[in-house]
Amino acid sequence: MINQTVDEIKSFLQGIPTADIINELERFKNDERKSVQKIVEQYRNKYYKFIDEIKRLENLSYYEEKYYEKGIKFIAGIDEVGRGPLAGPVTAAAVILPRKCRIIGIDDSKKLSEKRRKELFLRIQEEALDIGIGTVSNTVIDEVNILQATYEAMRIAISKLKIIPKQLLVDAVTIPNVDISQEGIIKGDSKSISIAAASIVAKVTRDELMEKYGEVYNGYYFEKNKGYGSKEHIEAIKRQGLSPIHRESFTKNFT
Repeated sequence: MINQTVDEIKSFLQGIPTADIINELERFKNDERKSVQKIVEQYRNKYYKFIDEIKRLENLSYYEEKYYEKGIKFIAGIDEVGRGPLAGPVTAAAVILPRKCRIIGIDDSKKLSEKRRKELFLRIQEEALDIGIGTVSNTVIDEVNILQATYEAMRIAISKLKIIPKQLLVDAVTIPNVDISQEGIIKGDSKSISIAAASIVAKVTRDELMEKYGEVYNGYYFEKNKGYGSKEHIEAIKRQGLSPIHRESFTKNFT
């Protein structure tokens, strides 16, 4: 039996990177204490979950690797959020990640909790080579329609990049009037790590903006609904009328 207390073993294993933990567990395989074997099993499960996550991230990097192998170094993933709400802007993000980027848990923002999105947003800011964000107001959305406003938000996001990408990976669409090579990927936020990163950046950025609007325009519950057509939001429109950030073209049935 290893001459260490259970607490000492816990402390030791906590200091080992998950990728290296499996080898360290070998030293405890003959320890007869049930509490130790329980700890060993917990860390073994943690290791295999980590391995599964690395494999998932490798699959999520398929499109990026396809272009890296062609010698293209800077690849930007692009996604938007806010096409459906009754109020607020549409926001797009362009994100360039380094090759072999392995941000654990990164995924389509719609699959993540608000807390997890914010955590990953900070990690993306740390890891990304560059991030660009584009926002187009409700006024412009009313003038040109939501699809054209979405394209414009994406073009603005690209223009905000300090690094000029050589390839764009875009969720679902092909952006007009962009000279950079691009590939539209259906459900790209679930298939491309760069697009997934962009979906998180766009979502967190817009959500934080709508929360601020909730403090300015009371009674619409923007801090909760983020401008989407919840029951209480629609009732507030009928009761109070439109705020300056409402999309008139989206709210004709409620006014």
